[in-house]
Amino acid sequence: MLEEALREIHRGSAEIIDDKRIEKLVKAYFDEGKTYTVKAGFDPTAPDLHLGHTVLLNKLATFQKYGGIVQFLIGDFTATIGDPTGKNVTRKVLSQEDIKNNIASYTTQAFKILDKNKTEIVYNNDWLAPLGAIGMLELASNLTVARMLERDDFSKRYASQTPIAVSEFMYPLLQGYDSVHLKSDVEIGGTDQKFNLLMGRQLQKAYDVKKQQAVLMMPILEGLDGVQKMSKSLGNYIGVSDEPNDMFGKMLSISDDLMWRYYLLLSSKPLDEIATIKNGVLDGSLHPKKVKEGLALEITARFHSDELALGAKEAFDSLHSKSQIPIDIAEFSCDGEIWIAKALVDCNIEPSTSQARRDIKQGAVKIDQIKISDEQLQLSSGEYVLQVGKRKFAKLKVN
Repeated sequence: MLEEALREIHRGSAEIIDDKRIEKLVKAYFDEGKTYTVKAGFDPTAPDLHLGHTVLLNKLATFQKYGGIVQFLIGDFTATIGDPTGKNVTRKVLSQEDIKNNIASYTTQAFKILDKNKTEIVYNNDWLAPLGAIGMLELASNLTVARMLERDDFSKRYASQTPIAVSEFMYPLLQGYDSVHLKSDVEIGGTDQKFNLLMGRQLQKAYDVKKQQAVLMMPILEGLDGVQKMSKSLGNYIGVSDEPNDMFGKMLSISDDLMWRYYLLLSSKPLDEIATIKNGVLDGSLHPKKVKEGLALEITARFHSDELALGAKEAFDSLHSKSQIPIDIAEFSCDGEIWIAKALVDCNIEPSTSQARRDIKQGAVKIDQIKISDEQLQLSSGEYVLQVGKRKFAKLKVN
């Protein structure tokens, strides 16, 4: 059991610091029933999660299976600063109303993966706000400016003379102090968070917490294109709140190679079962499409239900086997002639006009099921069924 647990905990991880501590914690759970704490911080900067965000949630759920009590940390205080990680500009500060709304959305979606009974939701405003000026100055004394500028994003901004707010220097320290207050045993985060995660270890030692947390870092999940990280701004994402039909269809659109990456990081199937499935594809006894359907069903059912996932599969099969247009596609209207690329964006089936033009050039765009090639086409008054690829549809009425 211990070996299996450690395999699942290590699964898909990019880097682990102090792996021996994790092994000791899990062994104590199996031998003595002792639980331990696993911290992960979430700044409520957006109300909706996509599957890239759930990579961490899946790992937290794995720890919960093997004795971990999750410290689901809502950064309601640090969100007022903004995490500078990966940013080349100072991040916009959120209002308290935005933070409150985003927290409610985050936790609702997170509990579709996490066990509520093994999760403690904590808010760092509870202990960071009372620190006061003296406490903040004491905290800041634990890190030099030179050490802070070792961070890749800060060093690049400093070299390019891009402004860095002094408040941004405080963010890693505040995240590290969260681990001091919570006395966390393990903290997990993305590979882009390494500096901040290690700060927790450093400050636990500085504040004499009598322990130093282990750190587990997960990779950044690639989006539907298989190249860039999953991101709403890039339009290559699968949202946790996507409709079942959209979620199922997007899952089936990933490449066969990317499918295994998603199985590793998103599926709850054991590693041995995934290995068996992969061998079946390699020896020809399983078709990749069927295997991908299995993953699409699992993910869609997780965020909706088994019934809705099966319904999405039936709708997808019906659409593609009969080449018919779905009945319940979104309808839009506009006044006056409209450029086809803009129409595709306005109907929410293309993320940008540049992407629309590329898809037209590649023959991926149809109007009333007829492929078009003129990227400068203007749509005059009438009703049109717009289509991108095999699964994106919209009805447009031009008045």
